[in-house]
Amino acid sequence: MTMTRRLTTAELESFHKLDWHELEPRLSASVRRALEKVLEAADGGALSPEQQRLLAHAEGDDLLGVLCAADRLRKQLVGDTVTYVVNRNINFTNVCFVGCKFCAFSRGPREADAYFLSLEEVGRRTLEARERGATEVCIQGGLPHGLSKFYYRDILRAVKTAVPDMHTHAFSPMEIVYGMELTGMPVRDYLLMLKDAGLDTLPGTAAEILDDDVRFVLSRNKLRTEQWREVITTAHRCGIRTTSTLMYGHVETPDHWLAQLRLLREIQSETGGFTEFVPLGFVHQNTLLYQQGIARPGPTLAEHLKIHALARLLLAGSIRNIQVSWVKLDRSVAQLCLRAGANDYGGTLMEENISRLAGATAGQYLSPEEFHQRIRELGRIPAERNTAYTKLRRLAGVSDPEHREGEREPAAEIPSKARDLPETEPTHPAKHVA
Repeated sequence: MTMTRRLTTAELESFHKLDWHELEPRLSASVRRALEKVLEAADGGALSPEQQRLLAHAEGDDLLGVLCAADRLRKQLVGDTVTYVVNRNINFTNVCFVGCKFCAFSRGPREADAYFLSLEEVGRRTLEARERGATEVCIQGGLPHGLSKFYYRDILRAVKTAVPDMHTHAFSPMEIVYGMELTGMPVRDYLLMLKDAGLDTLPGTAAEILDDDVRFVLSRNKLRTEQWREVITTAHRCGIRTTSTLMYGHVETPDHWLAQLRLLREIQSETGGFTEFVPLGFVHQNTLLYQQGIARPGPTLAEHLKIHALARLLLAGSIRNIQVSWVKLDRSVAQLCLRAGANDYGGTLMEENISRLAGATAGQYLSPEEFHQRIRELGRIPAERNTAYTKLRRLAGVSDPEHREGEREPAAEIPSKARDLPETEPTHPAKHVA
């Protein structure tokens, strides 16, 4: 059996310079047919499981074809606009009993650097975020023992009291399950209570790999795959849209990626509630998972590019937006992933603790000006979005024939509470800088 050559770093870093029509004859016949099929249908559902697996395991010229085809499909489906959201992370506590081996953020309650923000401090940070131009706060934290039964509800009230129209993107499915355990409420009732208190959208985090055997290795105390699915689908049916995620580069294989992407397509076909898909590269340096020799040392460049490209190809016709998690990638890799099918740069964050403590060095904040610069380096068009991608806002004088100012994305099939960006004229991005 002939071994497929592995691409060099130089080849991966320059894949976007290749001409598709010159590359196409170099592809294996089976991969070429699969890529032509998905490009023609603009729907990853057109591919058979065998064809999906071919793409997931592509190497050499075939991998170059996957990357280039994903970028072609990105342009076809979402145009040349690259979006971002002005938001702030608020990690309200680092105290946690779960013990995930891939996490370097959590602390025991008696550790010197353990903290727990007051509700007043959450409100203050929300107000500060608005003063810096944020339209969203993203709130997640550790799971401490002895949490007040309705603490998650009270956090939402603190946010809305401080800034009533701040979009609140809060609480992973793991936090939802913990809140249900604290209150004894069923999932639907608990989510509707949070919605009434101000929950707008839910992060689709705590997913990692949605395979219970892998999940047992990563964190034996984490919620199970079926619990994650129940929280997400119930949220969608309650009119609470969510993101979707996958953590790669640890103990999983491309076959796990495929199973998860198929599951996300299945959920989306049922509910229409996902706003985006976010591949999350495993940051390994300071984690037990790596230090105990269980995981590989994070993703390779080929893996970073392949998962973003596969997401574009296999989720086409299902989930429209593919986001790069810039905080987990260095600048050059984030730029390359945006050439491999992604169309969203994520959020400004303003503060970031989880990836940083695991060993990430990309920083805690990207200003709108920095987003604009990076996006224009790609020859693409920067646009600020709201959380649910229902409205874009560009700088004065910037236009895109694919997506004109104020044009909305296709409506979701479920009610959405996402609020539009403020109805103001585009301003110089310096207004967002503290």
